[in-house]
Amino acid sequence: METMTATLELQPNKDDILSRLIALEEAVTQRDERIIKLESLVKFYEGQLLLFKRRQFGTSSERVCSEQLTLSGEVSIPPPPMETEEVIVKRKKRVGKRKEDLSTLPVVRVEHELTERNCPACDTPMRDIGTSIRREIEIIPAQAIVKEHNIHSYACPNTACQDKEDKTIIITAPSPAPLISGSLASPSLVAHIAVQKYSMGLPLYRIENGFRYDGINISRQNMSNWIIKCYYMYLITICDMLKMFLRKETYLQADETTIQVLHEPNRPAQTKSYEWVYRTGSGAKRKIVIYDYKETRRQEHPKLFLKEFKGFLNTDGYQVYHNLPDDIIIVGFSTFASRKPPFGRPAFLPVPTGHMPGVIGRNSISQSPRKNGRGRMPKRGLTI
Repeated sequence: METMTATLELQPNKDDILSRLIALEEAVTQRDERIIKLESLVKFYEGQLLLFKRRQFGTSSERVCSEQLTLSGEVSIPPPPMETEEVIVKRKKRVGKRKEDLSTLPVVRVEHELTERNCPACDTPMRDIGTSIRREIEIIPAQAIVKEHNIHSYACPNTACQDKEDKTIIITAPSPAPLISGSLASPSLVAHIAVQKYSMGLPLYRIENGFRYDGINISRQNMSNWIIKCYYMYLITICDMLKMFLRKETYLQADETTIQVLHEPNRPAQTKSYEWVYRTGSGAKRKIVIYDYKETRRQEHPKLFLKEFKGFLNTDGYQVYHNLPDDIIIVGFSTFASRKPPFGRPAFLPVPTGHMPGVIGRNSISQSPRKNGRGRMPKRGLTI
């Protein structure tokens, strides 16, 4: 009897077994949830590590690459490398490429002939049987000269004419007007300085040193003054026409950057000034870029410049652009999706609902939402 009672006590109760099973299932469920959470955290930190490596060691260009984050926030994992077989392909050399490269250059032919044409063995006159041509490119260094305009004046020596006209008749020979009165600047000199500075990207002090090596003494202050005066005397009309054509476009890009200006009236040299840049898109018929210098970053500058523009304006998230008139629709850059906050969002973070900024992709443009008649970029989430 005692043995049977002990056996019954050792057998577990049915309710105990059921409660244990429920507890085990809850533990397994919690463990699975923790595993899923840890896996998502691992993916998140992998994405952060990828962004850090790109920011630290990658290129600074904003061109889209294969490793860029997708708009959904996922990192595209490249497939495993496929086994490839190396195949050596011999590229056929294009015929006529050298002739095409040299087609725009003038040709100076130098003849090489024998002065003594008798055969050295039998002293018989030799005949010409053909030529072989060897080409090379020769650089002629720039040459600077001082052009003196010796302008003649002529006076009538007839005394009777002088008495009749009560003055001496003097006629001066016609001559081209100077580019800038009282200066040494010529059209070719100012054009050379402008090309070196704005096309080749050379600062004025390097151009000054280059002139000095050639024995020409022109200070950088004179060069700067010549360029400014020529703009206001001759080029401002062309600039106004470029602005007119730019405002007629339906899609523009705009940005601003700081610039330091020395010796500006009533402003210290350390004061920040701004260069506002407006340009047409890649698909525009006329490729135009306008640099508009302003002392401040206030919103009246783009308002004044774009007062006649109607269309899409591609900018960053600076609030000034989103206070422009309603005729201007603000769109953003998809490249900003890969930037750190507040310009972009971290990897694998969900986009808050209710925020849908304007997007400009490679083939599409969507309008930014308007709030109270003004465009607003989201303060959080994916900003592109």
